[in-house]
Amino acid sequence: MDISYLFAQQMPVPSHAVLALAAILVGGLQFAFPKGTMIHKGLGYLWVGAMLYVAGSALFIHEIRLIGPFSPIHLLSFLVFASLWVAMRAVWKGNVSLHKKTMIALYIQALIITGGFTLIPGRVMHQVVFGG
Repeated sequence: MDISYLFAQQMPVPSHAVLALAAILVGGLQFAFPKGTMIHKGLGYLWVGAMLYVAGSALFIHEIRLIGPFSPIHLLSFLVFASLWVAMRAVWKGNVSLHKKTMIALYIQALIITGGFTLIPGRVMHQVVFGG
């Protein structure tokens, strides 16, 4: 593992990756702790903040350029913003079922699946995890 390779990248790549990893860990803790508690709510707001940063910073990462500086992966940022809004609005209105379903889907799709794609050869995280 070569973590120095990550921090040698231009911003926002290092902070994007660190916050994405933090969101994976905090999200995992959310699955373990009881729901509706102050810990759940506090970690939840921390997770939402991390996800907002990860989605927002992704708009400034242009490793893959298919449409000008953008690629279809950038659409995921807008899906994350919309999903966070739906999930938070749902819980504020008492729709815990929709909140839970949306947050779990967001965790799996935006962090686990998308994160897996960062391990493709040629990508920064592949270099960090597997080296040259």
